[in-house]
Amino acid sequence: MRWRFGLSTKIAITVVLVTVGASAVLAVVVYFLQANSARDRFVTSATLGFRSDARQAAQYPTLDQGPPGPPMLDQASPGPPTEVRSTASYMRGRLGITWALVDLSQGASVLRDGRYVPVAGNTGSRVGQLPADRIEQANSANGRAITYSYEGDDGSYLVVAGTITPNIVLAEFYSTGALDREVANLRTQLAVATLVVASIAAAIALLAARRIQRPIRTAASAARALGTGALDTRLPVHGQDEVAELASSFNTMAGRLGESIAELRRKDAQQRRFVADVAHDLRTPLASLVALTDSLDSPDHHDRTRSVELLGTQVRRLSILVEDLLEISRIDAGVAEFRPEPIDLAELVTDAAGLVSTSAEVTLASAGETTMQGDARRVHTIVRNLLVNAEHHGAPPVSVAIDGTVPWKVTVTVTDSGPGVPADLASVIFDRFVRGDHARAYTEGSGLGLAIAEENATMHGGWITVHNAEGAGAAFTLTLPRTIPAPGRDDNQPQA
Repeated sequence: MRWRFGLSTKIAITVVLVTVGASAVLAVVVYFLQANSARDRFVTSATLGFRSDARQAAQYPTLDQGPPGPPMLDQASPGPPTEVRSTASYMRGRLGITWALVDLSQGASVLRDGRYVPVAGNTGSRVGQLPADRIEQANSANGRAITYSYEGDDGSYLVVAGTITPNIVLAEFYSTGALDREVANLRTQLAVATLVVASIAAAIALLAARRIQRPIRTAASAARALGTGALDTRLPVHGQDEVAELASSFNTMAGRLGESIAELRRKDAQQRRFVADVAHDLRTPLASLVALTDSLDSPDHHDRTRSVELLGTQVRRLSILVEDLLEISRIDAGVAEFRPEPIDLAELVTDAAGLVSTSAEVTLASAGETTMQGDARRVHTIVRNLLVNAEHHGAPPVSVAIDGTVPWKVTVTVTDSGPGVPADLASVIFDRFVRGDHARAYTEGSGLGLAIAEENATMHGGWITVHNAEGAGAAFTLTLPRTIPAPGRDDNQPQA
């Protein structure tokens, strides 16, 4: 079975491994530094002690010129040399020091299995621990002491050897048992410290992993809730670390997702209403066309003439409706053409007014610079739809005021003398297929004119507002920027 570790377990294992590894490396470094330092101090102390003994032994007077007695080992028949007796006499007075003397002159010391047998000393079982190569090295060291280690049945020792006089070598044995125990204790202490640090690190790692895991679990739960449709789900943001950045990004994503879904729902509802309205608006002219087509078979010439006239009216209404529907569909699909060019609004408004049947009752006033950058055909459609709306749903006279006194924008206000916009209609007047009671009497209207005008204004980065003018009817104000805003810039808001 393959093990699967959670995030908290992975974090804890990683922290413990890193901590144990670092602690182990540190412990090893400390151990070797301390052990080498202790051994160096021990060797230095032993070497200094040996040098002191060697100087004292070399100057020690020998009162008894006879054989030194039982402590002498393998002495020659005429007796050992004076240097050997004086050194042995001095070393006997050095209590607590294990020592041995080797006489290399004229083969006085005997070699056994590559080791010298001392001529004097108190080495006991360590009599054979004088390797020939070490003793000869000490004899040829010009008075310097040499050291080497020796392991015996009775423990481990540091041997310091050097010459008293040429060919007379003194060796002192210093037990390293205490040093070995000290180093062993240091090793144990460092091992225990490493285990303690590892245990503490494991506890801290578990706490840290849980602390890190908690906001991640919260984020996972929030993501599941968001996935089930709870679009108001948000994460608390604490601090400025990566977790806070994750929470902030999640909240931003959730907000945008909620806005997108709300927009999709609004579009869906709008689309359903649009289809229903289209079906309703098409039903009336189509039913009229069917009825008028049937009446063409009437034998009465007057009835046929009237039917043809009504048929033409319904066909024109149907053509206008279809054209408006095609324009709305192109805008919704994002494939509507947009060709900006320099526009003189004064000329454009005059031309649009000329297409309205009551153009003689439209007055135009302008102030400031009336030129701008935009799609002339779409701006013309906006103004024409506003004028048509003022003519058929308001009352003459109709006035148009162009204000170009602000450097960054230009406004066109169309005011009629009708009853104004009802309060319940003002908030939805730019929606599709919205028509008031008075507007329903205008049979050629489709309820799409103001919606198309607003979409065209939005394409320019502008907007349309409506209010009831004091002492007059409804006033529709078109606000357009003088230049087309660059993508990503919000140049569509009023500036101080």
